[in-house]
Amino acid sequence: MNILVTGCAGFIGFHTCKKLIEKNHKVVGIDNLNNYYSVKLKKDRIKFLKKNTKSNNFKFYKFDLINKKKIFDKLKKNKIEYIVHLAAQAGVRYSLTNPHSYTKNNIEVFLNILEVSRKLKIKHLTYASTSSVYGMNEMSPLKETDDSEHPIQIYAATKRANELMAHSYSHLFNIPTTGFRFFTVYGPWGRPDMSIFLFVKAILGGKAINIFNYGKHYRSFTYIEDIVNGIINVLKKKPLKRKNVKINRSNSKAPFRIINLGTTKTVYLMDLVKIIEKKLGKKSIKKFHPLQPGDISKTQADIKKIKKFIPKYPQFSIEFGVSEFIDWYKSYHKIKN
Repeated sequence: MNILVTGCAGFIGFHTCKKLIEKNHKVVGIDNLNNYYSVKLKKDRIKFLKKNTKSNNFKFYKFDLINKKKIFDKLKKNKIEYIVHLAAQAGVRYSLTNPHSYTKNNIEVFLNILEVSRKLKIKHLTYASTSSVYGMNEMSPLKETDDSEHPIQIYAATKRANELMAHSYSHLFNIPTTGFRFFTVYGPWGRPDMSIFLFVKAILGGKAINIFNYGKHYRSFTYIEDIVNGIINVLKKKPLKRKNVKINRSNSKAPFRIINLGTTKTVYLMDLVKIIEKKLGKKSIKKFHPLQPGDISKTQADIKKIKKFIPKYPQFSIEFGVSEFIDWYKSYHKIKN
């Protein structure tokens, strides 16, 4: 397959490209390498992909996806058939101070992707959504059909908008689309603004870790390999055909679906800290804080849909994932102890 992966220098984008290349698919990656977090880390991910690429299976283009004409030209030139759209302005807390970055990068850019998909008759458009769309929904585990109409920060609102936009284009133009609601993704090459990265960095540096909601958080931590396996297994199956699809209380004939990628086993935040401490052989200094605006106390995924594609999903435990992350972190930062 000829596949476009947007946000290829990002955490999930990098791992998706890596796995697709290993499976001998031809991958075109696009990323603008913005400075939301370490540009060096993003460039190192691209270097890794180029260094480990077989023959001509990976091409990288650096530009901003707000440029619709450039997207169209690159996709047409490379005969792209499938799209994995992972580029976005991420981060719950950052959205509280820089909301306009989210409307530009998450809504305007997604509209460009939809338009290009329509004009080039893309066979299957898959894209990143988030568990944050469930907002303050207290159902547990969270099903794809549960209420997602009341997100509590602009990041989640833009991602929910993406889902609605995708349904519109699926309905109007018969474009097969699949949105993935990711639940707290972690692992090697992870984002520096995520909790596990921040905890490991602080503990190794002898600094205090910030624990919000006084530690009363429960998360559906999902290892990156499980996320990527979910994306690729859904991508390679025949996409939905136009038929009656029950969505909440309405019938939709669009070739459209939403799938949770998470775990049913939630991890208590203080237990996560203990797992990290055990692996590092070092105790943490803890600073407790109240719940931050926009944060959700608990997430737990209903995973019946993804189990139809991968019966043994998920495959990796939190203990394994944390160990793999710490090994990578020490190697990447050249920490010997």
